[in-house]
Amino acid sequence: MEASLTTNKKRIESIDIIRGIAMVIMALDHTRDYFHIGANLDDPLNLATTTPALYFTRWITHFCAPIFVFLSGTSIYLQSLRKTKKELGIFLLKRGLWLIIAEWVIITFAWTFNPFYNFIAFQVIWAIGISMVMLGLMMLIRLPYKVIFILGAIIVAGHNLLDIPEAAPGFQASFAWDLLHHGVFRPYEFSPNRFAFLVYPFPAWTGVMMLGYCAGALFTPAYSSEQRRKILTRIGLGLIVFFIALRFSNVYGDPVDWTTQKNGFYTFLSFINVDKYPPSLLYLCITIGPALLLLAYMEKIKNSFTNAMVVFGRTAFFYYILHIYLIHLLAAICFFARGHTLEDAQNVGEKFPFLFVAPGEGYNLWVVYAVWLAVVIALYPLCKRYDKYKTSHKEKWWLSYL
Repeated sequence: MEASLTTNKKRIESIDIIRGIAMVIMALDHTRDYFHIGANLDDPLNLATTTPALYFTRWITHFCAPIFVFLSGTSIYLQSLRKTKKELGIFLLKRGLWLIIAEWVIITFAWTFNPFYNFIAFQVIWAIGISMVMLGLMMLIRLPYKVIFILGAIIVAGHNLLDIPEAAPGFQASFAWDLLHHGVFRPYEFSPNRFAFLVYPFPAWTGVMMLGYCAGALFTPAYSSEQRRKILTRIGLGLIVFFIALRFSNVYGDPVDWTTQKNGFYTFLSFINVDKYPPSLLYLCITIGPALLLLAYMEKIKNSFTNAMVVFGRTAFFYYILHIYLIHLLAAICFFARGHTLEDAQNVGEKFPFLFVAPGEGYNLWVVYAVWLAVVIALYPLCKRYDKYKTSHKEKWWLSYL
């Protein structure tokens, strides 16, 4: 979503900085998916097999989706300052449907390089798209501000109640249940040899977007910069304290309890290892809380780093599409450099959805970081040029969809 919709450029830049940081970190996880030797064999958060470096390489990327969705809601609020409710509802409906189509066509192909689309992914762009459709189609934006906040809070805080029936012996999730809550990377065959792969069940993310929408009010002239920073800091710290207290209790908020491990450090890793699919209440607290602190802090920072992050933040969707294609293309080059053939790619593709990626093959973590940095550096000039084009061609309606 565009964030350049208010009169205070500095405020919007702080949003774009945080969004840009999230996009850059996101590329690290996707690089790991394609390049790390153990990426497709084991969970990097598995305390029985992981290393601290691998664990945090994955864990730090947990911040990306919540920030992206939350700030999308914030941008929707800023859109409402210049659009009527009807105009905003129509825009959200069209924008949301476009994102869903883009997920299933453009982004799915980037992930798989499979022109036959045997594998259709429901990932973060799908979750954002369907959430926008919900806000637009159901006209949630027509509801009073307080009602939107209460509904969002109920969804975010209450959806883990669905963990209770899931924990019952013999429970089997259906497609509808997975779509609404479970989301365990399960493939569903919708036509012969074609599968829908559910990753992001959407209601919890819709709740996050609604709360982000409500946070948008803080970025209006009704709040001074100092007031906004104080509020964001208090909420951010409050979410972190709430996370620590509720997580320690092991009573509610995440489907998997933390447990005592072989030493104190690994016990800490267990403590902060919370569920992303769907995003548990505790997962959202420990990701959005620090993000709000960073949002408050970054409003006062202006340097070359923040300038670069603004570029990525203002071109988030454009960057998102390009980075997956580039990472997968580099992985394909390495696949052939290791001596593989097209026939090998076809054989692997019969068992694994990402072509030119062979599970069990890959590189050490330092190579993952090197490729990640190369991808980010390579995309920066493209994003900067596109940002300038968008800024100088605001009359082109289609630019608001990319």
